[in-house]
Formats: sequence, C-alpha cells, structure tokens
Amino acid sequence: MTDKTSPEKAAKELTILLMYLTRFNEQSRFESDFDMAWKGYDFDIINELDKEGYIRQGSHRSKSVAITDEGMKLSRELLTKYNISDWM
Repeated sequence: MTDKTSPEKAAKELTILLMYLTRFNEQSRFESDFDMAWKGYDFDIINELDKEGYIRQGSHRSKSVAITDEGMKLSRELLTKYNISDWM
C-alpha cells in the first residue's frame, strides 16, 4: 500500500504546480526577469508559499505573483511526482 498525500499538502503542491503550468513572463514589475502566475488560488496557501520562499507576492493587492527559483525547482519536482509533462 502506498502512502497517500494529505489533502492540505496536495492542495499546496497542486497550487504551486498550477501556478507553474500557467505562468507567464513579465519583466517590467520587478528589477529582474520573473515567471509570473495569477493568484486566483486559496489565499492561505498563497501566503504559505510566499512565507516558504516559493513565490513573491509583492503587494497583497496585486493579482499576480512571481515564482522564485526555489518555486520553479519545486514545481519541476512535482511534475515528476504527479507524472505531468512540462510544456514550456
């Protein structure tokens, strides 16, 4: 029998994974070139991902977040875990 992922952990993993899969590139908002994602997800999870360094929210009023290098790395690992192809 395989260990199951808790619903809370799955929600956080799938949120960062969806952010990664739906990301877009924006150069003007920040000093560097970042992959961005819309933040239409659970705000508690978004706050956790920000606190853990996987994303940067900037202003909490912003409609998008920047995915950090750590967030990109985690997302690629989750692609493997969930057996999803990367298209970008």
